[in-house]
Amino acid sequence: MCGISGFLDTSRHRGTEELRDIVLGMAHSLQHRGPDDFGAWVDAASGIALGHRRLSILDLSPLGHQPMLSASGRYALSFNGEIYNFRALRGKLEALGHTFRGHSDTEVMLACFSRWGVHQAVKLFTGMFAFALWDREARLLHLARDRFGEKPLYYGWMGRTLLFASELKALRAHPDFKGDIDRDALSLYFRYGYIPAPYSIYRGISKILPGTVLTLAPETGSPPTVTPYWSLRAVAEQGNANPFTGTESEAVARLDELLRDAVKLQMEADVPLGAFLSGGVDSSTIVALMQAQSAEPVRTFSIGFHEAAYDEAPYAKAVAKHLGTAHTELYVTPEEAMAVIPRIPTLYDEPFADPSQIPTFLVAQLARRDVTVSLSGDAGDELFAGYNVYFWGLRVWSHIGRIPRPLRALSARGLTMLSPASWDFLFRTIEPILPQRLRKRNLGSKFKAIADLLPAENAEALYRTILTHWEAPTSLVIGGSEPPTPLTDRTQRGNLSGLLECMMYTDAMMYLPDDILVKVDRAGMGVSLETRMPLLDHRVAEFAWQLPDSMKIRDGRGKWILRQVLSRYIPPALIDRPKMGFGVPIDAWLRGPLKEWAESLLDEKRLKHQGLLNPDPIRGLWGEHLSGKHDWNIPLWDALMFQAWLEHEQQTTLNETLGEAALEAATPQ
Repeated sequence: MCGISGFLDTSRHRGTEELRDIVLGMAHSLQHRGPDDFGAWVDAASGIALGHRRLSILDLSPLGHQPMLSASGRYALSFNGEIYNFRALRGKLEALGHTFRGHSDTEVMLACFSRWGVHQAVKLFTGMFAFALWDREARLLHLARDRFGEKPLYYGWMGRTLLFASELKALRAHPDFKGDIDRDALSLYFRYGYIPAPYSIYRGISKILPGTVLTLAPETGSPPTVTPYWSLRAVAEQGNANPFTGTESEAVARLDELLRDAVKLQMEADVPLGAFLSGGVDSSTIVALMQAQSAEPVRTFSIGFHEAAYDEAPYAKAVAKHLGTAHTELYVTPEEAMAVIPRIPTLYDEPFADPSQIPTFLVAQLARRDVTVSLSGDAGDELFAGYNVYFWGLRVWSHIGRIPRPLRALSARGLTMLSPASWDFLFRTIEPILPQRLRKRNLGSKFKAIADLLPAENAEALYRTILTHWEAPTSLVIGGSEPPTPLTDRTQRGNLSGLLECMMYTDAMMYLPDDILVKVDRAGMGVSLETRMPLLDHRVAEFAWQLPDSMKIRDGRGKWILRQVLSRYIPPALIDRPKMGFGVPIDAWLRGPLKEWAESLLDEKRLKHQGLLNPDPIRGLWGEHLSGKHDWNIPLWDALMFQAWLEHEQQTTLNETLGEAALEAATPQ
């Protein structure tokens, strides 16, 4: 795991030393991603500069140093990630007569490029990666990202210079960078709580799409070409067209086989290795398969909270005890959790509003005390239908979908005639005479949610409403318009028609790469911890999309087939419980210890002065939340994370300006 950076200056007016100084400055901003080593490679005649920060995982010797040149000298590579099947590829290449100096996967990648070409080689890689590759012979720059987007890679033109890096802070370190906020991307952020690829918070800066290679030929002056080498859409469509035809027991055995191999490959490391363990189905499956293939107790890590509603630590401890892992748990106080919040803008570089970013960082921090690599159970929900919203959405639509839409819209208006607080007051009044089963908490909020869903045009619109944080982002963001995404543009979902398929596909295309994977990557890299996700082995994903819905959802519960695999290693009783989110009590914190911080960031005068957001809807939600009339913690956290990021952005810009002024003042005239 590393940090990569670089640029291609087509004006070619900078000399070798200047190129090196600039790219090393970019690389050093990524020291957290690679504290063990750094390097730069430049070619002034071509205007190309590659930078690298290394977290040493495989081949800890200097022979793993990057940027690395191929044996022929044709290719220069800066690479972030791991190629898990590099030993098998190395064996093939050795059989063809290739010799190696060291034992790194980077050297194997370069040999693959030399032997089979870039676009064929990348199809052979099983792993997580982002890389910048300069072809010195053809004078081509290739930027590529793994199939699911585990590893980040940003790029964009600033004048005549193409910048690229693992994180936005490295782009900021280039003297040509201009950080103008993209209001359209900001509109997307307020709908989802994250900014989906290919967009970024900065105008002119994009994210390389997962499963693609971007190629630039600076000599021709032509725009870059983007070539997909793997497509989730194609995988989903092919899985539907060619479903698994074996028995259930054969399917379970096949998934067990695929996961065992994926876990085995990802346990390869020359440094201490462990795993996150929440005690849920996904992480327990990964740890069980690790322990089944390890002669020593696997190191596992979990955090707990003293608030019972958010505490999964006892479940993780029980699983660890059964498997015999070397388990470490840490109970976190609210003060320790909230202490992470000031670090969030620096960790994520752009607005990011998933509150589970806090416990994710804390468990990464805990694991880094003992290991350098940690496996994770992420992606099980998207592949095997684990989210509660899937079967809840299916159930809701099965009831309301048969009612004519005009009647549903009329019912919605009836439910909204009273505020959520008024409904709650009404039910509190009559609660003593109601049967126990009808005594529900927060009925007003539930009625509001139902009212929002009732007018949905179709099942897909229903899911869009469920996922939406702010109902009208473009009325919130001044001057913003919302670009299409797989959630809002039907054409981006191909031939998928079933509601469950569309929900899972949308999440796998957006929520997984742009929320979950971003969250885990930045949290891990923030403490120099490499995270790996065996469930994202593309062979596992391709098999998952061949399985019928009945092998995913059964008896109102998701991940049926994954539970069957896990039951081979762990008694079902240990994990037979309702799904818990990896969350923190943001709603209560905003009314308590975070109130002053939030009030400052959401101040009406401040918002008006910034000129980016309409203060009225934000202040309205803030007032209702403080009064207890409604729980608006999700959209408010979106607003607060943007405001915190903007404050950090403005302070960084000010510091840069002051630094430049001081430098000019100190320079002899």
